[in-house]
Amino acid sequence: MNLARKFYAAMQEAAIAHARWDLEVSTSIIRDKRKVWLLAILTALGLMVSLAFADTIDLPSMLGGKKAYTPAFYTTGIFVASIAIGLCAGLITGCIGAGGGFIITPALMSAGIKGILAVGTDLFHIFAKAIMGTAVHKKLGNVSAKLAVAFLVGSGAGVLGGGLLNRMIYEANPVASDAFISVIYVVLLGFLGIYAMSDFLRLRKSGGGGDAHGGGGGTGGLPAKLQSANIPPMISFDEDLIPGGKKISGLFVALCGLVVGFMAAIMGVGGGFLTFPMFVYVLGVSSFTTVGTDIFQIIFTAGFAAISQYAIYGFIFYTLAMGMLLGSLLGIQIGALVTKLVPGLYIRGFYALAILAGFVNRLFAMPGKLNDMKFISISQDLSGLLANIGNWLFFLTIGVFAVWVIGTFLSKTKELREG
Repeated sequence: MNLARKFYAAMQEAAIAHARWDLEVSTSIIRDKRKVWLLAILTALGLMVSLAFADTIDLPSMLGGKKAYTPAFYTTGIFVASIAIGLCAGLITGCIGAGGGFIITPALMSAGIKGILAVGTDLFHIFAKAIMGTAVHKKLGNVSAKLAVAFLVGSGAGVLGGGLLNRMIYEANPVASDAFISVIYVVLLGFLGIYAMSDFLRLRKSGGGGDAHGGGGGTGGLPAKLQSANIPPMISFDEDLIPGGKKISGLFVALCGLVVGFMAAIMGVGGGFLTFPMFVYVLGVSSFTTVGTDIFQIIFTAGFAAISQYAIYGFIFYTLAMGMLLGSLLGIQIGALVTKLVPGLYIRGFYALAILAGFVNRLFAMPGKLNDMKFISISQDLSGLLANIGNWLFFLTIGVFAVWVIGTFLSKTKELREG
């Protein structure tokens, strides 16, 4: 139980670091008129191409044609939904300071997008935002180039494996693909949601406010054992914190990258949530070095996964990605401002509810998937009812949070200006 809580704390620290980077990237885009115009032009071009071909001929699969990957074509409803999903994810990231990316793939799947398409689109959205906002930012922190290179070697191999597995399952049975991705999100969001809610209840009982996120980090016996193993090539790190620094085999770093890249290619969230606990509790890297190196690897891992495993196979919905990008840029700015007005305890409670809503959403979608695969036998009416309940609970929770945040922002604009 103690190990699980430490793992959760490290995942939260990773989400916090990513949220700070996300806010910096968003701010750099919004404050640069050239980038704003570029974003507007790209969005307009995407809409024009989609509108021109949606009702006449199928787009090539490289452009997300509708023939195989329905509904990977433009409709006004889908585009509006993509902006709303990006807005909500941005509000959560900006207001809570962590975790907004976890709802994107479940939200897209709930909106009728196939799981593999949701994963590829999410990865492309992360990569596009990083490139537009200047990928390698000077405030990333203490990036260890040696750790990053070894990690990226492993994550590249992991991305190839994860992407291949996702595509193989989809080609064998598209329903099995959705079920596979849903199971992974059920496990992850269930773990995160339970600990987030327990933290909220504990703070509420003690009367503590605090901020909206956890922290933590540390090393145990495993990092010491790995660092004592003399397996070339040896990599030095944390030289700025410890005289002479620490050393560890590049093989262990690459193996951690392998796991992260594999999960990133399957889930579409960049893999940063796993990098932190692995660096801190497995490799023994300081949190200071981990922050910068983690953000650095997300950019390249997400980019490599999006392009090599999804874009060239037609599993990216570009119009959807642009809508998500537009919504998230606005949402994260509003969310960050609202944190100045609302106690952290309330925000933490909403975060726990949002994660649990995503968990219930994917859990309630599973009976229908398993029934279609002939693993269980239930009526279509019952499976449809469960899926609808999961969708309503999910979107209602996220919607109430979004309305509350935007309402708070609009009603207290005067206070924000004075501040």
